Amino acid sequence: MKAGAQLPPLEIPITRTLIVAGAIASRDYQDVHHDPELARHRGSPDVFMNILTTNGLVGRYITDHFGPTAVLHKVAIRLGAPNYPGDTMVLSGTVEEVAGSTATVRVVGENGIGRHVTGTVTVTVPPERAA
Repeated sequence: MKAGAQLPPLEIPITRTLIVAGAIASRDYQDVHHDPELARHRGSPDVFMNILTTNGLVGRYITDHFGPTAVLHKVAIRLGAPNYPGDTMVLSGTVEEVAGSTATVRVVGENGIGRHVTGTVTVTVPPERAA
């Protein structure tokens, strides 16, 4: 684990099921996350992913890379272009700084219309994974 190291990209197909299931799992019952007709009525072309689902996918990306014993201390993200069904989000990451077994990773998620998410994750990994 070194500053400047690139994490391998992760492609996530954005399905209607992923969007709706993520909204339900996070108890976000806003109609724009599950009802296409009401989403269109509110000016969106379709349902779109909520921030809590995105946050979970960013966490998954980090723990997939650093292992199941990695501990996320801080996840700070900002949303941009919506994730709509039928698109693919590609997450990428760069280790920005390392202090012992703790790293700060810059994460970016892009889809077909632009940058969906940007942010940083502070993660601590067991010493054997940090080497």
